[in-house]
Amino acid sequence: MSDSSAAAARPAAAPASGERMAVIGSNSFSGSHFVAHALRAGAAVVGISRSPEPVEAFLPYKWGSHDRFSFHALDLNHDLERILAVLDEFEPAQILCFAAQSMVGQSWLYPEQWFQTNVVSMVKLHDRLRTRDYLKRFVQISTPEVYGSTSGQVTEDAPFRPSTPYAVSKAACDLSLLAFHRAYGFPVVFTRAANVCGPGQQLYRIVPRTILSVLTGQKLKLEGGGTSTRSFIHIEDVCTGTLAVARHGRPGEAYHLATDQSVTIRGLVETICRHLNCAFADCVDLAPARRGLDAAYLLDCAKARDELGWVAQASLDRIVTETIAWARHHLEVLRRQPWDYVHQP
Repeated sequence: MSDSSAAAARPAAAPASGERMAVIGSNSFSGSHFVAHALRAGAAVVGISRSPEPVEAFLPYKWGSHDRFSFHALDLNHDLERILAVLDEFEPAQILCFAAQSMVGQSWLYPEQWFQTNVVSMVKLHDRLRTRDYLKRFVQISTPEVYGSTSGQVTEDAPFRPSTPYAVSKAACDLSLLAFHRAYGFPVVFTRAANVCGPGQQLYRIVPRTILSVLTGQKLKLEGGGTSTRSFIHIEDVCTGTLAVARHGRPGEAYHLATDQSVTIRGLVETICRHLNCAFADCVDLAPARRGLDAAYLLDCAKARDELGWVAQASLDRIVTETIAWARHHLEVLRRQPWDYVHQP
């Protein structure tokens, strides 16, 4: 067993502050970065994901040393009692749920699986957790996809208009959690972050896939010509905001975490090509847009700024530069990893 694996297998010891957090979906891109961020902030963390830990290139909490983390491979759909046993033993004041079937396009192929994980299993989880006195905040990592296609700056009180099975399932879970908050005082707080990216992201996402395509001489398939507008945010900015929400967010409220800089997908790819000294036309093939692709997620973050003092710091150039450095550092490992999304029912 490697040193990092041995550290992950040890029980998590509480820091001097006594802050304990549980991260459900700790193998996810955002979840794994949040684990690393919370550990650096002095918390003890338990991580739970349905699959064994992936290679170290995708686990930021293994990029440094720590002794306050333990990992459990448990599936919300099948292992609820074991998950509750882990949580009851650890007694985290904050539980952050990153777990979800999250792919938009594939949700059209197996919609019942998205609803099973994102709604049914989640409702079972928070129905059991509402009786746990140790829980002070349950942070639900939601998505701006619940708003559907939008224009202008979107605030947290915008109506839900989901347009894909994935978005409908996330909206349904959010509404259930709000009902539990109103009926039982369940301490749920929501975050919605737009287009999170940075080092360690899954290779099917637009930033790492573009970088790896250029580095390995393959052409990128750009859906819809890349005309949709997005606001890309560095994962570290999201982690900073998520930690502030976990510590200080008002139960029953949602907080947007985004930047005020927007770019088309094509503009993003052109930026990456410039950083890698590659001509856009030599690196890209245009492809039809996927079904249910929403045009824009431009989120108003005034609430997070005013209540939590949070403001995104990283530029798009920093995101691209750091992700290129990560890809080059791990290139031989990344070549052997799947570049396409691999569905797990």
